[in-house]
Amino acid sequence: AGGVESIVEILNLVDRSSEKSIIESLEEDDAELAEEIKKRMFVFEDIVLLDDRAIQRVLREVDSQELSKALKSVDVEVQDKVFKNMSKRAAAMLKEDMEFMGPVRLKDVEDAQQKIVASIRRLEDSGEIVIARSGEDELVV
Repeated sequence: AGGVESIVEILNLVDRSSEKSIIESLEEDDAELAEEIKKRMFVFEDIVLLDDRAIQRVLREVDSQELSKALKSVDVEVQDKVFKNMSKRAAAMLKEDMEFMGPVRLKDVEDAQQKIVASIRRLEDSGEIVIARSGEDELVV
């Protein structure tokens, strides 16, 4: 498992396109290993796996400019999950920022997403939030 953790840590540091191509080639060579790695990785779109309280905690941590960039290219499900965890006014302001931002370089979007993922990982490491990963049963008492 130590090897898998090392791979996950490395993949979490590279840009998304490199990460995707590495995972894809791993899937061809060793589908089981690739699946194990994907289960342990957290990507920006996985924000939908967080419960509402965790998302609200993350939102207090992140810069609204970064958030508007990060949400620019994700699907509506991810955007809605974030918006519903904000006040109506804050969500409206964020949507407005996204509209008026205009085109954004993909690299800038990915950088913003990585910053938010880093905040999420920090909060998880400190025990402030729990990420319900697939295949893991969270014991809550």
